[in-house]
Amino acid sequence: MTATQPARINVVAVILATTAALFGRSWLQIELLASGVPKDYAADLSYLVVPPVLLILLAPVLYQDKAFIARQFRLTGLTARAILSAITIGILARAIWWSQLFAGISFGFYRNDDPSAIEGPLFTFHCSPPQVVALGFLVMAVTVPIIEEVTHRSYIQTAFRRRGTVIAIFLSASVFAIFHRFSTWPFAFFAGLIFGVQYWRSGTLWPSLISHATVNALVQVDWRCLQGYWNPPPSRLPLWTVGGTSLLFLTTAMLTIVYLLRGKSTGALDAPRQ
Repeated sequence: MTATQPARINVVAVILATTAALFGRSWLQIELLASGVPKDYAADLSYLVVPPVLLILLAPVLYQDKAFIARQFRLTGLTARAILSAITIGILARAIWWSQLFAGISFGFYRNDDPSAIEGPLFTFHCSPPQVVALGFLVMAVTVPIIEEVTHRSYIQTAFRRRGTVIAIFLSASVFAIFHRFSTWPFAFFAGLIFGVQYWRSGTLWPSLISHATVNALVQVDWRCLQGYWNPPPSRLPLWTVGGTSLLFLTTAMLTIVYLLRGKSTGALDAPRQ
């Protein structure tokens, strides 16, 4: 065992353990909902069982791969500029999600057929109780990014590196998406590609981890504090001005992300020489 790549059996163990921990989390979430705990609070509270379950199930793997894991978190190259770039990429990624949402509504791809739906646009900002918000940020902006980046970038993406950079990033992003809700697969896959490129270029988890945490933190703001309604009637569609502007912003944000991802790769996913 070297510090550059974990054994394949360890990669399989990580995937199976993560799946088992998430099933355990789902069972606990159902139990919490049945006992009257609010939905969002139950979702975050139940996730707290995932880290200890993973630590128990993967104790031998983590001990064997301690040098590999330490390498993922080395501070080489973690400059203020790199941190700012990673945060910016996270913000732009979330902005892309909002852009496609506005464009989809403007062109009629996203519709609410409920005749009593509020037409809007109406947006209000009112946060959930502080303990709910704090738990949401702890889970989604700290715990989840660490677990998912170690699983999907360090282990899965590295496991596929012999197949080449593009395939490794594509496959890790695909598995990453599958571990999310079906409705979020497209955006999760897109985010997985970004995180995969960051990991490949930096050779450490820090850039993808920071961007991942930024995206999830912004999602928490949306879920916990922002209430929005916009259901334009079909007779007014398409809304070319809003839709066109949204697509222009989406394109600009994507090109900016590509620009920020440029640079010389450290070869983190290059196939090792024979």
